[in-house]
Amino acid sequence: MDSGQVHPSSLSEQLREDVEEQIVTGAYGPGARLDEVELAAAFNVSRTPAREALIQLGAAGFIEKRQRKGWVVAEIPANRLCEMFEVMAELEAMCARLAARRGTEAEHQAILAAHEACRQACEAKDPDAYFRLNEDFHFAIYNASQNQFLIDQARGLQRRLRPYRRLQLRVRSRIGKSFEEHDAIVKAIMAGDADAASALLKAHVVVQGERFADLVASLEACKRAAQ
Repeated sequence: MDSGQVHPSSLSEQLREDVEEQIVTGAYGPGARLDEVELAAAFNVSRTPAREALIQLGAAGFIEKRQRKGWVVAEIPANRLCEMFEVMAELEAMCARLAARRGTEAEHQAILAAHEACRQACEAKDPDAYFRLNEDFHFAIYNASQNQFLIDQARGLQRRLRPYRRLQLRVRSRIGKSFEEHDAIVKAIMAGDADAASALLKAHVVVQGERFADLVASLEACKRAAQ
C-alpha cells in the first residue's frame, strides 16, 4: 500500500478492508495476533492508521483484545455465521417491506439507480465492482425504510458480514443470479408490494442449504490456499 498523500482516515479504511479480506480468507487465522507496528510495516503506512484500523476491526467483531496478547483474530464458527445471516435476512426483509410502503419517489429513484449500476457491473463481469455497487443497492433500500434505528442495525450487521458477502459473490454464476434477485426485489418495491418485497429480499440474503455449503466450501478453499 502506497500512502502517498492520502488522508490517514482513508488509509485506515483501506487497511481495515485489506485486513478483513486476510481474515476471511484465512491468511490471518483465528487466534492470530495483529500488531499495529507489524501491520504498519506490512502495508507501508504509519502507526496511526494501523491503530485506527485495528480499533475499527475490533468494533466490528473481527478481532478481540486479550490480556497480554493484544489484538487477536476472533473465530466465528460456521453455525454462528449461519445465524448471523439469518438475522441479516430478517433485518433486510423489514427494510424492503418499509421501503415499499414508505419510500419516497427520490428514495425509489435511488434504488433504481443503484440497480442499474449493478446491471452494468454484472454485464461487465466485474465481481469487485459488483460487490461495491451491490452494497449501494442494499443501502438504498435501508434508507428508503425511513427507520433510522433499523438502518443503523442493518448497516452494523452488514459491515460484520461484509467479507463473507463478498466471498459469496465469487461462487460461480452467483453474480448473475444475484442481479436477477435484485430485479424482482426492485419490481416489488416499486409496485408497493410490501409482502413480496420482504419475502424476496429475505430469500436473497439468507444463507441456507446449498448456498451455505457453497460459502463454507469457499472459506475452506481460501484457507487452504493461504496456508
